[in-house]
Amino acid sequence: MRRILVVDDDPHIGLAIRAWLKRDGFKVTVADGGAAGLIALNSSPFDLMIVDIFMPNMRGFESIRVFHNHAPTVPLIAISGYAFSGPEVSSPDFLRMALKLGATRCLRKPFRPTTLLGVIDECLSAAEPHRRYVATLAAVASAVSEPKGQNEVISRLREHASTC
Repeated sequence: MRRILVVDDDPHIGLAIRAWLKRDGFKVTVADGGAAGLIALNSSPFDLMIVDIFMPNMRGFESIRVFHNHAPTVPLIAISGYAFSGPEVSSPDFLRMALKLGATRCLRKPFRPTTLLGVIDECLSAAEPHRRYVATLAAVASAVSEPKGQNEVISRLREHASTC
């Protein structure tokens, strides 16, 4: 079961996203702001983060930078209700700024559950090869650190080499 951290100071947004994602089989942790989100992130591993761009006690894009720096390999979807400029507005391109600070994707509130699920699927699919690579490295490191495991790894490598 994939674990998702949702960090948004609006409790209605957090509860709605939790309901949508739980219905699709995700395990969801909701944090009501940056500090609570960092505590959750330091307490458990997550497969994906959904983080509001503008929250109290975090200046502007600080939330994206902070969460990305704490878990740089975890895909991060930045969300905001007003942080994106449209073609008719001559304000900064906040979407591009969020991506430069570490967001994998960005969504403007309000969004449909199907839109969010599609973006989550894209982010998790793109991150899957890296996740498998890290899991394989951890398994090899664990096996090599045990004397019995070392012999098994060497034996399997010899078998594989003889078939090449």
